[in-house]
Amino acid sequence: MDYGAFRYEEPYSRPRGRINYFAWTVAILLLTGVTLAAWLGSFYIFDQPERPDSYKILQRLHKIEQPKRFELTAAPAGEFLTAKQLYDRYVGMGAAELAKANAELARNYIRNYQQVRGLVPYVVGRYAIMSARELGPNDLFTSGMVALANAVDSGELLMEHLYPANPEIVPLMKQTLNVGLEIKLERTHDLSAVIHAERLLDGRVMITTVPLLYGSYTVTRGLGTFRLEPPLILNLTAGWPLLKAQERSAIEQRYADYRQKIAANQGPVPIPGLSPSATPPPAENELVRVEQAQPVEAPAVPPIPSKSQKLAKATPVPKGGKLAKKQKLESPPPVATPAKPVIAQKSPGATSTPLAVASAPTPPKPPKPPVATATATIVAAVPSPSAFVAASQAPVVASVTPVPVLPALPVPADASGVALASNVGGGSWKTFPAGKMPLGRLIGTGDLRDVVEHGLAGERVYLRGQFVVNFSDPNRAVLRPRTKLTDKVLHFGAGSSTRIIVEFPAGYTPPQQGTAVNRDEMRPYEITEVRKQEDGQLNVFVREIMQPN
Repeated sequence: MDYGAFRYEEPYSRPRGRINYFAWTVAILLLTGVTLAAWLGSFYIFDQPERPDSYKILQRLHKIEQPKRFELTAAPAGEFLTAKQLYDRYVGMGAAELAKANAELARNYIRNYQQVRGLVPYVVGRYAIMSARELGPNDLFTSGMVALANAVDSGELLMEHLYPANPEIVPLMKQTLNVGLEIKLERTHDLSAVIHAERLLDGRVMITTVPLLYGSYTVTRGLGTFRLEPPLILNLTAGWPLLKAQERSAIEQRYADYRQKIAANQGPVPIPGLSPSATPPPAENELVRVEQAQPVEAPAVPPIPSKSQKLAKATPVPKGGKLAKKQKLESPPPVATPAKPVIAQKSPGATSTPLAVASAPTPPKPPKPPVATATATIVAAVPSPSAFVAASQAPVVASVTPVPVLPALPVPADASGVALASNVGGGSWKTFPAGKMPLGRLIGTGDLRDVVEHGLAGERVYLRGQFVVNFSDPNRAVLRPRTKLTDKVLHFGAGSSTRIIVEFPAGYTPPQQGTAVNRDEMRPYEITEVRKQEDGQLNVFVREIMQPN
């Protein structure tokens, strides 16, 4: 074929276009900017949940937990400050420093105090209520009441104390939180945490507090008890504080008129902070937190032997613990659960046989016939095998004569070496040198869920790990597992839900609050019980079995 004849005719093809590098560069830069903005925005939102916009976004993403109710022994570590100490702390802060402190206080409360730096400030002292009003949907806390109070021993500090509660409880709270009622906050009963501080124009300081226990309250002279509940959500767009400047000024004016009326009727009223005596006089009526009663099971009373029943015949055991050749000992079968106290009662019949229960052991004396009395005696001795032998050695008596029971002997000192651990703080049990404890299963905090499901199964289980002391008592300490950095990043806002309650034997000094504790396979704790609450909280009861270094 002659290609030269058709040299101007070539097959059709699309012209090759040029690559627009500028457009690609702009697109890549835009994607990089979007990625960087999303990364920075996530830090802005997740690290600052106290901002109203961040709180709403996290709430839609279900990354915000409802404020929870703390227990007195499981509350976050903190410091208890008086009115003077609180005023000195916040009055000297600059505007930027105070804003930073308020952001941290609100952030800790929103996160349920899971990632706290330092100590949580708690309020203690006496405060008099100036006014109280109901909370509404336009307030930061949408249900309950807020009370404005001033310190009895310091006129430079105001406190707005929050009482979150269900709407049906509010009418009773209005009848209780009256003007002039005194609020008494003690470190042994109350945990009212500071969540905001405001410096007023006249130089005073007003703090916002909320009780982390959300307990029950009543007045010392009056009827009615109301119980607080944690708020479901927070309306952060309402802003801090809850009582704005105009409302607070009106409250103070009404309170000044109220004091003048009282002064005209009852004489001069002491001014807060300027009392003529060193200590303020006791209040006539106080608002205090009360503990709810726990149900107590009544001890089972064993049946009294009837007249037709025969008692076992026994003779005293001679020295050396050996019985005579022709002596026979009949003992009743051992009781399955002898731990409950036995109460001696007197039957109404004329031919009754009351049981005289023995008291503490006394030096040996010649046997004397016991004297029947109508007074019931309760014995709380610890049952042991020797107690059953002693009980079986009661002599036979007539139907009108009380049956003597010998004193129950104490459990041998080495019984703790063969029994599971009890959970009584300040008691006495066997301790071991490092690495010399009996054989058992060693687990970490991550294996506690398995213990909850299957139990201890009668075996020894030891706990190891790194912990932080959250609370310390003379014979007890409450620990929390140390949270790793990876756990904080992957599980934002959710700290450790495990609490370790350690019981120490008598003579031991528990670690101080805030210190770190490291227990390895040579010096573990012995687990006695693991309980799981409805909210997923694990309470692990352990005891110290290692001897001090």
